[in-house]
Amino acid sequence: MTATAPTLGLSLLGGAPDQTALIADGTRIDYAELRARVGRRRDELGDVRRLVMIAAGNAIEPIVTYLAALEGGHPVLLVSGDEDEAAAAAHRASLIARFDPDVVAHDGPSGWTIDERRAGSRHEFHPDLAVLSSTSGSTGSPKLVRLSAENVRSNAAAIAEYLQLTPADRAATTLPLQYCYGLSVVNSHLLSGASLLLTERSVADEEFWNRARTHGVTSFAGVPYTFELLEARGFDGGDLPSLRYLTQAGGRMAPDAVRRFAHLGRERGFELFVMYGQTEATARMAYLPPDLAMTHAGTIGLPIPGGAFRIDAVDGAESGELVYEGPNVMMGYAHGPDDFALGRTVTELRTGDVARLRTDGLYEIVGRMNRFVKVFGLRLDLDRVEHLLADEGIEVRAASADERLLLFATSERAAARARERAAALTGVPARVIGAYAVDEFPRTSNGKRDYAALVRFADVHDRTATTAAAGPATPAAVTPETVRELYAALLGKPDAGLDDSFAGLGGDSLSYVEVSLRLEDLVGTLPRDWPTRTPRELAAAAAPPQPPVADVEADAASARAAAAAAVQPWRRRLAWTRLETPVVLRAAAIFLIVATHADLFALKGGAHLLLAVAGYNLARFQLAPVAGAARLRRLGRSAAQLAVPAVLWIGAVALVTGQYAPTTVALVNNLVPGDGRWNEQWQFWFLEAMLWSFAGAAALFAVRRVERLERRAPFAFALVALAVALAARFAIAGPTAEYVERYSAPVVLWLVALGWLVARADTTAKRIVACVVAVAATFGFFGEPWREAVVAGGILALVWVRAIPLPRLAVPLVVTVAGASLFVYLTHWQVYPPFEQSAPWFGTLLSFAVGVVAYRLYVAAGARAVAGWARLRRAAAPLSLRLRRA
Repeated sequence: MTATAPTLGLSLLGGAPDQTALIADGTRIDYAELRARVGRRRDELGDVRRLVMIAAGNAIEPIVTYLAALEGGHPVLLVSGDEDEAAAAAHRASLIARFDPDVVAHDGPSGWTIDERRAGSRHEFHPDLAVLSSTSGSTGSPKLVRLSAENVRSNAAAIAEYLQLTPADRAATTLPLQYCYGLSVVNSHLLSGASLLLTERSVADEEFWNRARTHGVTSFAGVPYTFELLEARGFDGGDLPSLRYLTQAGGRMAPDAVRRFAHLGRERGFELFVMYGQTEATARMAYLPPDLAMTHAGTIGLPIPGGAFRIDAVDGAESGELVYEGPNVMMGYAHGPDDFALGRTVTELRTGDVARLRTDGLYEIVGRMNRFVKVFGLRLDLDRVEHLLADEGIEVRAASADERLLLFATSERAAARARERAAALTGVPARVIGAYAVDEFPRTSNGKRDYAALVRFADVHDRTATTAAAGPATPAAVTPETVRELYAALLGKPDAGLDDSFAGLGGDSLSYVEVSLRLEDLVGTLPRDWPTRTPRELAAAAAPPQPPVADVEADAASARAAAAAAVQPWRRRLAWTRLETPVVLRAAAIFLIVATHADLFALKGGAHLLLAVAGYNLARFQLAPVAGAARLRRLGRSAAQLAVPAVLWIGAVALVTGQYAPTTVALVNNLVPGDGRWNEQWQFWFLEAMLWSFAGAAALFAVRRVERLERRAPFAFALVALAVALAARFAIAGPTAEYVERYSAPVVLWLVALGWLVARADTTAKRIVACVVAVAATFGFFGEPWREAVVAGGILALVWVRAIPLPRLAVPLVVTVAGASLFVYLTHWQVYPPFEQSAPWFGTLLSFAVGVVAYRLYVAAGARAVAGWARLRRAAAPLSLRLRRA
């Protein structure tokens, strides 16, 4: 059918022909050129109305396609265009399967691509339908918000009016285009003749500020987490002299934070607009005038121009559900393609928020309709519970299930205290309060609090505890959800999804030990690349459960089991299990290092083998094939995990004894010229080599083209990296390294690269290549055959032996030694020397005991520091936060 819907695209372009409209990657186009591009793309899409899905991004082509589709009367469905995000890809796939778009526009290998799935359309569209927008909670069961051209136009005009937008304004696109908030920034600025700096960079990225300054950005939008990132980097407004205003929406921001930014804006000459909205209202419903932000923080302010609120209170209550009316209220929902033909099914929006009208005429949200629950006969406001505990310095998320109050904190200690104080503050018995520690509080894809993920986590946690207490269960079919739940419980990741891998969830070389053992119980023998496989893939590869035994056989089996019950505990203790080779090699290598140094025996090569194992784990975890930014964060976190305890310990020893030079404390001996002889300043060469490895990998993968190249050919890339590292070795040390050269980072980085290559060798042919290279590169390096045999033998085991059989009794010891290996290495230099001549065995054992104790104390201190930091964040502006994409 031909396009009969009111055209919208070109009418959103309000700028003069020569006025700049879009700036992206050095390209600047004016409104005349933008109109021309929109016209050409409209002709390309044709006159027959079709559903156009756009894989959105903050770039010129997605915006041109969006405007062209609107101008041609084609209903537009915007989805995430992030190709590296598994959750985004899964959501796109679910929307395609459910809503069957006629056209899919996306960024392909050869550039922006328009894929026509059919020439016409199998759908019927209502004449007013213009945009289909996915709601924040629709990932699990997709539904779309149906928006008309009038919805989009009126909301853009209202926003432009209260922000007082003019052609002199220029906004940076700090939010994804497919979010209604991000899209509203584009619509309102183009309608006003203003311009947009298109960028995918976060406010945590220095390059964002460089571009914003260069192009004179006057505003940008943020969700609450954006403002946490701003505070983390010490934002004071001086970063951007051209800044006129900031906008905040996407969830409630703490009143103290609102006041801080409003005060900063008053000093620096910019304004803060706090806004309230929902996708169902196109974008915005209310805003707080900037001059009221200091004195009325915590309110949502006034309805936008053209809109109105009412409060549906019950029995004369002061507060009730907030209901909104205005021209931007959606036409209704689309649960499937048949709903595209529907007209308006709603005339007002019941927000689900509980609000009150204050005496000063401002509206204030006081809770959610679905956040009031009955627990033990008492009616609780879960938001109020969170605020009460926050007043006591305990940051929690509160939810409920099965008439229980569920509290979540970021440490076991905080969770226990939250349970105790919640019982005292609410009158709910402690026995019906569940308290849980999570790694971090999950958020939905648009940055809001994900309470559903927390409730799922509590359910998995409780069922896991019940199963452990009850003993082994009857084998059952493994489902993707079973594996997902295991990841959620063992990694402390409530928001773990069916398309998240162990590596993608932040698993590392220690946590994978427990996870791998539990996974093997579920799915049987694990594939070598299991850390990068999703729960769906692992469940599909699981061994089927054993069929039920016939009744007679079952009786016999029961009798045998009863007869053996008395000795079963001993059998379990004496039974053998398998532990992944890298863990065993890590423990064995640190034992060789300490025992050799303490003169218990002389078998060198452990440290160099440990470098290869570190490279293997580097490739499996820090460089796992997840999003590039995630790789960089992971490399930075791993570098900090190594450098912080090392600098603290070496610095403390240097302060007390004067034994180490400042260059040793700072782990930069490689940068200091020496005389080529070994001395105690080189004792921590291994740690320096690892830090250089992290730095080199981070530098490589900071270049997006390099990162993409590695994804396309991971083995070839690792092979080239090894060749470069070997070239550096031979250029510096020649065929055989002598004296301190064999410990110099540039000379030993080839071992890290070799471990990386082994991790990427996923076929027999590639493993053979890795083995040949390993043997050829190792023999001759030291000029000591036994030392070279230790290194080469360990690497060959890493290539061919996936797991090493061990008695179950030995597993805790091996895992503990592997986990504490860094601290054993750090401390043993000060522990064994007094016993080197008289009792080397005692010096060796004492070195391990001290290292393990130091490791435990450091981990405990870190947990307490995290809990304390969470409390401080509630009281003052944070000094530092973990950076993640806003």
